[in-house]
Amino acid sequence: MATITSRSAFMHGQWTASDSAQLYGIPDWGKGYVTVTAAGTVAVMPTKKAGAQIDLHEVIMGLRERGIHTPVLLRFNDLLTDRLREIRKAFDDAITDTQYQGQYACVYPIKVNQQRHVCEQIGQLAVELGFGLEAGSKPELLAVLGLSATAGGPGVNGMPIICNGFKDEEFIETVTLATKLGRNIIPVVEKWTELELIVKHAKQYNIRPKIGLRVKLSSRGAGRWEGSAGMRSKFGLFVSELLKAVEYLKKHDMLDCLNLLHCHVGSQLYDIRVFKDAVNELTHVYCELVRLGAGLQYLDIGGGMGVDYDGSQSAWSSSINYTISEYAADVVYRIKSVCDSAKVKHPTIISESGRAMVAYSSILVMDAVGSSTFEANPDIAKIERMMKEEETDGDDHGVPQPVIDLLDAYKGLTDRNLKESYHDATQARDEVMSLFGLGYMSLEMRSVAEELFWGIGHKILEKASKKGELADEFEALPELLSDIYFCNFSLFQSMPDSWAIDQLFPICPIHRLNEEPTRRGILADITCDSDGKIDNFVDKRTEKKTLELHQLRDLPGEGEGCEPYYLGVFLLGAYQEILGDLHNLLGDTHAVHISIDENGEWEIDEVIEGDTVEEVLRYVQYDVEDLKRAMRLDIEAACKQGRLTVSEGKSLLKFYDDGLEGYTYLEG
Repeated sequence: MATITSRSAFMHGQWTASDSAQLYGIPDWGKGYVTVTAAGTVAVMPTKKAGAQIDLHEVIMGLRERGIHTPVLLRFNDLLTDRLREIRKAFDDAITDTQYQGQYACVYPIKVNQQRHVCEQIGQLAVELGFGLEAGSKPELLAVLGLSATAGGPGVNGMPIICNGFKDEEFIETVTLATKLGRNIIPVVEKWTELELIVKHAKQYNIRPKIGLRVKLSSRGAGRWEGSAGMRSKFGLFVSELLKAVEYLKKHDMLDCLNLLHCHVGSQLYDIRVFKDAVNELTHVYCELVRLGAGLQYLDIGGGMGVDYDGSQSAWSSSINYTISEYAADVVYRIKSVCDSAKVKHPTIISESGRAMVAYSSILVMDAVGSSTFEANPDIAKIERMMKEEETDGDDHGVPQPVIDLLDAYKGLTDRNLKESYHDATQARDEVMSLFGLGYMSLEMRSVAEELFWGIGHKILEKASKKGELADEFEALPELLSDIYFCNFSLFQSMPDSWAIDQLFPICPIHRLNEEPTRRGILADITCDSDGKIDNFVDKRTEKKTLELHQLRDLPGEGEGCEPYYLGVFLLGAYQEILGDLHNLLGDTHAVHISIDENGEWEIDEVIEGDTVEEVLRYVQYDVEDLKRAMRLDIEAACKQGRLTVSEGKSLLKFYDDGLEGYTYLEG
């Protein structure tokens, strides 16, 4: 049996905003940052305090008045700050509770979201919170060095800067000179040749560098990225190579420079037990290296702190079975226990918890521009009239028996014969398609058969929903009969992990939540790619194939389209912005930074306008002036030949020029 959302599961009587909150799981994955207002809109509480909340629908309406159209990415500065403070507090509490004698620093790997405004804010907070930054490539190193300079404050030179990833001689030399500049920078050795380069440049510039080693643990990760840990992981040194490094540094009188031991257990670790085992193994290696004379001070447990995307707080890929507090307590306790047993001084703990830091702070809001639906309530009177006309029109076909069977199944459907009716309807539909393919059925009768089959399916779902479960035979029905809501966004630009690795993100309407959602649908983007759709949605410890949605409302007037219907995609702050591509030349969306003022009201801190058509064309080496020139010549020729009037040519050229300067997304 498969579960299915039932109206009775949420309410008795009139549908309320609270029913919607429960339906979409907002209290579970929102973690106090997202709520539903009594007016039926979604609000963000950046500090989890009810008195300071930001109504998303109100923000979108305000942006629309300012000429900023969806899709738009909303970044919440106060929420990002609160998230970093929560991590800081969790480790401070754990250190106090266990009487741990070392310190803690969380470093932000900028690969998670390299957008300047995000990194600058974290850089400023890092000075205050004793946090740091991490670079995994040469461009990131240069960015981090600049960020740590502009962060300012008395603690800037003490800010830990961790350098991961493969490094060439230029990279190592830059790190060496940054050390002389006063940066607290630690290159982490991923392969043997890097250690040789570090020693070479340390001697050349006469410095005592801080050196880190990454070790390959036997402990494996868990989840989508479990292969990034363990003995076959991409980065790091085997234990035998660690011992070789100790001897090499001792030979060069630099063993005291070995200050950091690092490991990587994986990203989005959903099971805390796996992580505890890895931390335990890493700490034992740390203590053994201290015994051998290494000058270790830092223990870098890497990334891995996950995000509960579905709100189930369970051990599966879209969730985590621990809280930040539990994570911090387990890390501190494990390290303390091993170090105490070995009589080793407690190290400064470093974590690289980028996903946990930034995921909650960004939300994409997009608008539905139309839908494709299956008719749930066929017009039986019209169908019977069409069947009568088919019977009497004089051809040899008449009304095929499978169509008659479908009508009988629709009329005779009851709570007691759902399976029987579905089996009959499925067989009749297959026979209809066979007859049509052989030329023994008219297009009108095929249309009637399809409407009846859809109607039967919807009636079965309606009756089954009252029971809260679907028989195995009906499991495919919700997906088969779901609507397609066409939304103004690009999956490949704004949610690439949804396409590439089937990552789930919470999605729900940001308004109309005091109305019952009567439709079930999937979401399609405006690219021409068949993969440009979302057809898996969060549900606790499982995936829904459809999302509960509201009926789109038509605007008055023929051809005016539908009333704006806005959907929010949450927890997008980690990786999605930077991984996005230019599929169909749909570029970056607008990004708007929102914060709370001293009166508890929301305000716009900054607007970063999305890519224009001209900008994305230049990305792919088009000369925009050449394009304009070619269009002008073509239009002029058409005017001379009388295919266009001068006025029409002028209008077309203006449309072309305006289009080049406009947003890559729909602006209707």
